[in-house]
Amino acid sequence: MTLRDRLREDGPIVAPGVYDALTASIATEAGFEALYLSGASIAYTRLGRPDIGLVSMAEVADVIAMVRDRVPTPLIVDADTGYGNALNVERTVRLFERMGATAIQIEDQTLPKRCGHLKDKSVIPTGEMVGKIKAAVDARASEATLIVARTDAIASEGAKKAIDRALSYAEAGADVLFVEAPTSKRQLAEVTAALGGVRPLLANMVEGGATPIHSAADLGELGFKIVIFPGGIARALARTASEYYASLFTHGSTTPFRDRMYDFSALNEVIGTPEMLARGKAYEAAEKDADDPKAEDAA
Repeated sequence: MTLRDRLREDGPIVAPGVYDALTASIATEAGFEALYLSGASIAYTRLGRPDIGLVSMAEVADVIAMVRDRVPTPLIVDADTGYGNALNVERTVRLFERMGATAIQIEDQTLPKRCGHLKDKSVIPTGEMVGKIKAAVDARASEATLIVARTDAIASEGAKKAIDRALSYAEAGADVLFVEAPTSKRQLAEVTAALGGVRPLLANMVEGGATPIHSAADLGELGFKIVIFPGGIARALARTASEYYASLFTHGSTTPFRDRMYDFSALNEVIGTPEMLARGKAYEAAEKDADDPKAEDAA
C-alpha cells in the first residue's frame, strides 16, 4: 500500500521524527507505518546547531539514501524551502525522490528559514510559493511521491490568511497541507474545519513549541491524517547524552549508567549484526563451492 492509499483509509498516521539510519530502523522496528526525516534533527545532530537554514540539500539527500538503504518504511522528508526558488525546488524534488523520499515537504518561509516554532519568521508571497508547489509537482517522476505544502503564516499573518494560503497551495497541486504552529486547540479545529475536506492535513507536535501537545487519536478526531513528532528523539537523546557524559565524568566508569543503556551484545542485536554475519558466511560458502573443482564434479 502506498502512502497515498493509506491516507484514504481511516485513522491518523503517526510519523515519528528520525535523523539517521539507526533511528529509522529502531522506529520501524517499533511498528510505525511512516517516518518523518526532520531537517531540524539533522541540524541538531550533524551540525550541533539550531534549525535556521544551515543544512544543505546535499546533506539531506545523503541521509535519505542512508535511511532508505536500511528500511523500506514510507519516508516524509523535510525539504525546508526547497533550498531556493522554483528551479531549486525542481532539483530538490528530483534528487530526494531518487534517493527514496515518499513525500517531500516544502515551506513558504523566506531565506534563511528557521524552525517553525521559533519567533520572528517571515513568509514569501503566496504567488511565489504557488510557483514552487507547481514546480515540485511537475518535477516528480511518480504520482506516488507526495508533495506536502507547509505554510508558516499563522505567526505573521494570522490563521485566516494561513488557511487561504493553504487553499492556494492545494489548487497548485499539493497533496497534503501543513499549517504550521497553531497556538491552541481552537486554531487546530479552525484548520481542519476549513481544509479537512480539501486535502489530507498534517499536524506537528513539538515538545515546548507553539502548539499544545495532543495525542494522535485526539488530532485524528479533529480531522488530521498525519501527525509528526519530528524532534522528540533528538531531544530525548540529547538529554540522555548529557546525563550519560555527566555520570561518566563524575564516576570515571559507565557502571552507574548501565541500566539506562544497551550493552555491546544488545546493541548488536538491534542493528542486526548476527543476521548480517550469517549472510556473509553464506556468501563465503558459495564462493568456496564455486572455487572447488570437486564440488563441480559432484554436481
